[in-house]
Amino acid sequence: MSEEKMNVNWYPGHMTKAKRMMQENMVLIDLVIEVLDARTPQASRNPDIDELAKNKSRIVLLNKSDLADPRENKKWMEYFEAQGAHALEINAKAGAGVKNIRGLVEKACKEKIERDRKRGIVNRPIRAMVVGIPNVGKSTFINAFAGKACTKTGNKPGVTKGKQWITIGKNLQLLDTPGILWPKFEDRQVGINLALIGSVNDEILVIEELACELIESIKKRYPGALTKRYEIDEDGAAPTLLERIAESRKCYGKAETLLLDKAANLLLDDFRGGRIGRMTLEECPK
Repeated sequence: MSEEKMNVNWYPGHMTKAKRMMQENMVLIDLVIEVLDARTPQASRNPDIDELAKNKSRIVLLNKSDLADPRENKKWMEYFEAQGAHALEINAKAGAGVKNIRGLVEKACKEKIERDRKRGIVNRPIRAMVVGIPNVGKSTFINAFAGKACTKTGNKPGVTKGKQWITIGKNLQLLDTPGILWPKFEDRQVGINLALIGSVNDEILVIEELACELIESIKKRYPGALTKRYEIDEDGAAPTLLERIAESRKCYGKAETLLLDKAANLLLDDFRGGRIGRMTLEECPK
């Protein structure tokens, strides 16, 4: 395994174009709905959005909340609300929490609706831009909210390419946008966390190093979880624990050699599927 610490940095050209498109369309927008991954809310926020969407009403959706630690979900909700956003836990895949979004939209846009009413404008649709980095479940949320498959979904980053408006009822229009990451991750841990939740293509990463990062994080935040799942001793360095997981799950190649890449993929799949337990990778700021 490489001595050098793994770095993650990924910004394809289509993301530059997507950011420009968002800037151009922000003037049309009343509300920004930001979809985050509840397991790593800070890392899955695009800091560009704060600048792009200043002076706009904001809703933050903690998606995949069923995979995250419920106590941490509550802390993160309170954190975002303290920053002036309206926050909601959802599981877009199962549709959980989605029915509460309409009321939240009206609450977030209360002043705009009141302004329109005073001007004699009735039922002018609220226009909301839906934003989110790759693979946080943005398209799945839109499909669940709209009640029909109106956007293409996939489990690989970067499936949504162009701009599309989606009409929901008489008084709400959603503008879907491609998932964009920002040019450089200033904090190495942000890049690691994004890789762990699948927002960066696994093909560009060293999978065993990523698995070791996950082992360290789980040991620190959820001691005993690896023992419970894999029946291994958690004492020792991450590479040693990865070997133990490989042995426990019979990841052997020719001549009984351990297939660490196979064990690493198995560990990541288990984490992403919630099979090691409900986990949040980040401490909520006080």
